[in-house]
Amino acid sequence: MKVTVHTFGCKVNTYDSGLIQKNLTEAGFGLASSADQKGLPQIHVLNTCAVTAEATKQAVREIRKIKANNPDAKIIVTGCSAQVDTGSFDQLPSVDLVVANSHKGLLPYLLNQHLKGELTEKVFKSNIFRKEDLEMGGGLEEAHSRSFLKIQDGCNSFCSFCIIPYARGKSRSIPVQELVKRVQELERDQVQEVVLTGVHIGDYQDETSTSAASAGLEGLIETLLQKTKVPRIRLTSLEPIELSERLLELFQDPRLCPHFHMSIQSSSDSVLSGMKRKYGRQEVEAALEQIATRVPGAFVGMDVIAGFPGETETHFEETFESLSKSPWNRIHVFPYSERKGTRAEVMPEAVPWAERKHRASLLRQLSLQRYQITAQKQMGELKLALPLLKKTKLKAENKTLTFLSRDYWNIEVPVKQFDAQSPQERWLRITGYREGGSAANPEGSLTGEVVAEARPEILVGAHG
Repeated sequence: MKVTVHTFGCKVNTYDSGLIQKNLTEAGFGLASSADQKGLPQIHVLNTCAVTAEATKQAVREIRKIKANNPDAKIIVTGCSAQVDTGSFDQLPSVDLVVANSHKGLLPYLLNQHLKGELTEKVFKSNIFRKEDLEMGGGLEEAHSRSFLKIQDGCNSFCSFCIIPYARGKSRSIPVQELVKRVQELERDQVQEVVLTGVHIGDYQDETSTSAASAGLEGLIETLLQKTKVPRIRLTSLEPIELSERLLELFQDPRLCPHFHMSIQSSSDSVLSGMKRKYGRQEVEAALEQIATRVPGAFVGMDVIAGFPGETETHFEETFESLSKSPWNRIHVFPYSERKGTRAEVMPEAVPWAERKHRASLLRQLSLQRYQITAQKQMGELKLALPLLKKTKLKAENKTLTFLSRDYWNIEVPVKQFDAQSPQERWLRITGYREGGSAANPEGSLTGEVVAEARPEILVGAHG
């Protein structure tokens, strides 16, 4: 029976979806290809997100859409919403199984039992804080040249706006040596970039290590750089106080991509205190300046929440002013959304929804202006960039293919310049900037042309 896996939310979920696909394949299930879509795959697995209430509603809408198109489809719901919003799916007659994060590793077995008619229950869920394993082996999506590698899961921070600890459990990390082996396996599969991901990677700690210096995130990165040869390693979200001197020094190695995603949420001391974050405006500004100084040319993205409970107009202006004068490239803006089960849900001084959207709009305008200005400065530069597909079947109507530079710029290149069977990096010259405007691509992308294939002798110092 053919299976389609639908992924919602973060990069950790992308990793988990890769693992779900792998486990289902090993259990004898076939994965539906794009050509199979016309035949309507019989099983749909929704790997859900729970970061906002809207994320759960999105999954429910997708279920109804699938059932409308194929009433006989089997619907399996797993992921974070299955863990914290179980009732939203348990009550839907169109859902056949609800497999929470606590039981995600058992999904192939439970699906097999269900298809045999040997299950009497619909929901499989237990206390997520008792979950110890991290489920290795995911992240690799078929035909892609990059792979996510989950190094850590869960979170101990319990920020007032966040439900994720209740969906993912306590913070726990995969030992360094197991991660080295996994990266070496990905190398053998010709994966060109490994993205180290987790719910809170700054909290990474190898409890099996006998050395404090090698047990944390910096020690893991050092070991991966020493013991593996994958061309590119990239990090996901960090908080300002996790940007250590030792970590910044590691970015002198060109294999560690000069790309930072900073989870700051605000740059107002009062708002950050209400969020239960462990830093303030000074740490936010210092971290952004450090990146600009120590890793010049690095791409910096940020998460910012607009309209958090208690955020006055003055507080918002503090954030806007702080970000206006700091170095960065793009802001991912989220108007605050109440999330059942969090402390922020019952906090007083709620900001009217219209005002939240207005503040979010101002931040998005600031972000778009900064992104466009920075994009224009890339003209004529040479960048090492990776085709985003490892093996691609390009259609006649495809005129360009997207490459990703080490410093996280999307670059559109004419298909005629690309050998579809070769996943290696290329040297690209930036020739222009194409504005976006769509919901999927508001910022746009760079355009470029292939100059040469990457060669080991010219990688030293090549951060672009």
